[in-house]
Amino acid sequence: MWTLKAWQGRFVAHPLPAGERLRAYAALCNAVEGNTTFYATPARETVASWAEQTGEDFRIVVKLPKRITHERRFVDVAADVRAFLDAVEPLGPRAHALWVQLPGSFGPGEVDALARFLRRMPPAHRYAVEVRHPAFFADPAATRQLEGVLAAAGAEWVPFDTTAFFERPPASEAERDAWAKKPRTPRRSVALTDRPIVRYLGRDDVEETVRGWEHWAGVVEGWLREGRSPTVFIHTPDNADAPLLARRFHDEVRARVPRLEPLPEPAPVEPLTLF
Repeated sequence: MWTLKAWQGRFVAHPLPAGERLRAYAALCNAVEGNTTFYATPARETVASWAEQTGEDFRIVVKLPKRITHERRFVDVAADVRAFLDAVEPLGPRAHALWVQLPGSFGPGEVDALARFLRRMPPAHRYAVEVRHPAFFADPAATRQLEGVLAAAGAEWVPFDTTAFFERPPASEAERDAWAKKPRTPRRSVALTDRPIVRYLGRDDVEETVRGWEHWAGVVEGWLREGRSPTVFIHTPDNADAPLLARRFHDEVRARVPRLEPLPEPAPVEPLTLF
């Protein structure tokens, strides 16, 4: 998620070769969601170019391919996993976590399959699991079951907080599209590891988005004071202002915890012209 057309000429230069776009994004923010790997395992050379464009302290949360998580649901996936791990190896320490996003139909009855999968994965990586089945949030037994599996693997539970987004009906085409696609799960703000990961979805309206993340500003402050190292991804329905909002969130947290390192200071971007 670093090549959005709406960012070109605003947050990053335009035109900009594909092989330079992650470098430009890394001048704005220090972490990114690796969503493209969900659709297909990338070529190792492509991943090597991501590593070349970023410093070793840059965080990429790399999503496992849907063939593993959605289509095969961890059954007979050894070859796919080997190919994926080989492809992302050039990232080195930039691979902050391997992101196991599960479909909404993946419920408590399949947790054993997740447990077996995590046990077989190499311990050199960290793992972060995002679930969407309502039982994991509403049924205390299912919550404990999943937490136990994740704790045994040293894995994190990734919350995707959409509560602010669903507070009122959609008011734009982008919001209507997200309304139909995004999960409606209760907010969860429990960290299982020292590196929690949060995904937050706001609204098109900036101030609504900011009001909705106040809960997370407090939670992240607490995690930092506990010695944890959280990663927070700020989304809106169209993501047009996402880098700016991410920086604003970081500034709000840093005002509470001054020892937090500032984000990079980006170079000015020349405005788009017709010629």
